[in-house]
Amino acid sequence: MCGIVGYTGLNEAAPILLEGLSKLEYRGYDSAGLAVRDADKETVIIKAKGKLKELYEKTDGGSTIKGSCGIGHTRWATHGEPSEKNAHPHCSDDGNVVGVHNGIIENYQELKEKLIKKGYTFYSSTDTEVAIKLIDYYYKKYNKTPIDALNRALVRMRGSYALLVMFKDFPGEIYASRKDSPMILGVNNNDCFIASDVPAILKHTRNVYYIDNLESARLADGKITFYNLDGEEIQKEITEIKWSAQAAEKDGFEHFMIKEIYEQPAVIEKVLSSLIKNGEIDLSETKLTKEQINEFSQVLIVACGSAYHVGVVAQYVMEDMAKIPVRIEYASEFRYRKSPFDKNTLVVIISQSGETADSLAALREAKARGLKTLGIVNVVGSSIAREADSVIYTHAGPEISVATTKAYSAQLVAVYALSVKFAYIRGSISEGAYRKYIKELNSLSSLTKKIFEDKERIQWFASKFSNAKDIFFIGRGIDYAISLEGSLKLKEISYIHSEAYAAGELKHGTISLVEKGTLVIGVLTQNELYEKTLSNIIECKSRGAYIMALTCYGNYDIEDTADFTFYIPRTDSHFMTSCAIITLQLLAYYVSVSRGLDVDKPRNLAKSVTVE
Repeated sequence: MCGIVGYTGLNEAAPILLEGLSKLEYRGYDSAGLAVRDADKETVIIKAKGKLKELYEKTDGGSTIKGSCGIGHTRWATHGEPSEKNAHPHCSDDGNVVGVHNGIIENYQELKEKLIKKGYTFYSSTDTEVAIKLIDYYYKKYNKTPIDALNRALVRMRGSYALLVMFKDFPGEIYASRKDSPMILGVNNNDCFIASDVPAILKHTRNVYYIDNLESARLADGKITFYNLDGEEIQKEITEIKWSAQAAEKDGFEHFMIKEIYEQPAVIEKVLSSLIKNGEIDLSETKLTKEQINEFSQVLIVACGSAYHVGVVAQYVMEDMAKIPVRIEYASEFRYRKSPFDKNTLVVIISQSGETADSLAALREAKARGLKTLGIVNVVGSSIAREADSVIYTHAGPEISVATTKAYSAQLVAVYALSVKFAYIRGSISEGAYRKYIKELNSLSSLTKKIFEDKERIQWFASKFSNAKDIFFIGRGIDYAISLEGSLKLKEISYIHSEAYAAGELKHGTISLVEKGTLVIGVLTQNELYEKTLSNIIECKSRGAYIMALTCYGNYDIEDTADFTFYIPRTDSHFMTSCAIITLQLLAYYVSVSRGLDVDKPRNLAKSVTVE
């Protein structure tokens, strides 16, 4: 979230800052702003709520702001609502210090109260304004250097930050400090650049420095000087960036996969905001009419890989809610089968890329049979999106890691909304149930965020079993569908043999594979099936298996059986996959990391399978 850029050199700063901010738009934001200082020490601050284009238009592409030293920011609201007043940059009461900030100052209220007693006033609701005025306070109190003022402020602030500040007494200079929030600095001849991620400056320079926690830097006169918390100058080696612009956008995470796992709550919210409008699930953009929805005799879901597993979830959810028969087919099988279908069948094709060869062929086969088709895809303008009769876009953004995470979650939410709307239109749920389901859907983003609060336990467990030879996932109903995707995630990036089984099928052969020390992961999120699955887990336990249980808060009796239990927030049983799957994605990720593997690019796999 949020993006920062800074430039000082021989060129006009505003156009460079705007360009840099545009490269950071993928980070998400709700407002933007610039501060540019000219040779006369005058500072112009321009802010705008909304998209960057608003700021661009306000400044005529930066041409109306003159000066060769400046800082810019795109803000994602944390403290204070999205508004022009709360947008960055912020300044001290007399304009002496101007700055931007990424991160959260946890003790900002305490610091704010102290500054108010010292005579400072506040115009915004942000923690950033507090940080800027704290720096101003120490600068004036001790009458020393900007670095000294920064360091005194840093030791008083708790939280995370990447700070860029300009001082009125030092025109042409930018000062920076960092703790936990990423920041990169670059030089090119007489120009200095700084940003929260590489894409913002990659056009201008590939010669960069990385600043560490609790360090500060001075950008001026075409060079960058670094200081420690004691104000002592320290030396750093310059690094040449050899990545492509795309490969550089990891946002401070070690791998794209973990970044994309963390993006899922925001993606869920984005998908729902596109489908739920004014409190109603709105499918008008799909062009599916109420008449058509009522006339469908069955739904056929066709997909590959993880998208197929989304279809398995959809089968359980839609059949239960909408009381309509649902079939799920592998696209690679469907295209060669000659199964008969009623003319009122809706064929749903699920694909992240919208270019999956087998899925595209299945779509064309369905259309050739005269069946109505609906694509659920991420990429706008992709082949499936263009050729399907209707389309739902999942708005997950670019997913670079080969193992899908956020695209899977986005597809899940899309099929939830589709199922609820179908059920309501077809009269199988009441108005009250419809409203309840919408409320539950809208809570998913905040619920999934809670899972990350306990990620260290999953990381510990993953390291314990990183050398496992065989791992089995079991569950019933939707829990079986969750197990399918959890098993796939694990095997595709860790190369550990893993299988998922319907728990009730264990006694029909599979249990013969369980021996002492075998890891069995039991998924128990469905209340009505909890005791049945628990019985299957006990059967595995009695044969020497090590049991990990994934269940909801409140099911604490499971600890009498399981060796390790991970709890997740409870929501409506139809939507539990969204919470459960993040835990299993984290498990797969940390197992792969523990094994020292290439998480983002597992062997033999491609992101989009565009050939048969």
